[in-house]
Amino acid sequence: MAVWRIPGVAAATTRPREDRRGLAIGLMCMAFLMFTALDTSAKLLVTNGVPPTVAAFLRYVGHFLIVSAMIVPIHGTRSLNSAAPGREVVRAVFLCVSTLMNFTAVQYLPLTLTVTIFFTMPMFVCALSVPFLGEKVGARRWGAIAVGFVGILIVTRPWATDFHWAVLLSLGAAFFGSAYMTMTRMLAGVDSANTQQLYASSLAVLGLAPLALWNWSPPEGLTPWLLVAAMGAFGWGGHQMITVAHRYAPASVLAPFIYLQLIFMAASSWLVFDQPPSVWIALGAPIVVGSGLYIWWRERNLKGEA
Repeated sequence: MAVWRIPGVAAATTRPREDRRGLAIGLMCMAFLMFTALDTSAKLLVTNGVPPTVAAFLRYVGHFLIVSAMIVPIHGTRSLNSAAPGREVVRAVFLCVSTLMNFTAVQYLPLTLTVTIFFTMPMFVCALSVPFLGEKVGARRWGAIAVGFVGILIVTRPWATDFHWAVLLSLGAAFFGSAYMTMTRMLAGVDSANTQQLYASSLAVLGLAPLALWNWSPPEGLTPWLLVAAMGAFGWGGHQMITVAHRYAPASVLAPFIYLQLIFMAASSWLVFDQPPSVWIALGAPIVVGSGLYIWWRERNLKGEA
């Protein structure tokens, strides 16, 4: 495998995959708790006058600063070396687009709605495994994908008079987030977690900078800047844990634990924003979750994984 290296810079150490499933599951649970805190902080910012482009840009500036402070003093610039630089760039673009769409969506939608739409990710990942990973998806899993999107129709009710266009952005965020997750699995054991973090955060800063500067309206006061710092910390922590978790266990083992975020998000939406789950979410969310769990169960059976 060809490795893209900066002249004069030693290669970073990439640890091989290991089978430590209990640790991986714990890391995934903590990651989604951090992502809930990240979305809560973002919603607080964008609903108080900070443009989503600025919030997303500052979120990755904080992420990049934390990654640099954690990596450079110990590893120097070795983490800039990549065995798959093209994949790293594509992965970073997917993450950047997903974040921008999500930050815009949470400005208008309750967190319980955005997280339910987020649960289409296992369906998207299943579908994307065909072009990305060369896997075959049978009729049963395609059927489960269709059923899952019926659940999304119940939750979002596009025929209703109160349908909000931001739902489409939330779906887009789930799609690009799924592509990011697929690329993360493809890079597990190829590039180190440090390399993946550095590429994702630095490229997101570069990509979002023009959009943020075009509509620059920074936070005012101490509390908003504390939220910006929190977003960077939660983003770094969550992505670091997911990256490491995929080195310790297959994606098919980790996938079901994504649904813990529904509990985290519902609690945050209710307690922080006084937005309890609607009756339509209560009806549609179990269908979406059930579809995702069936896809997970079916894939495990087909692969014979324990």
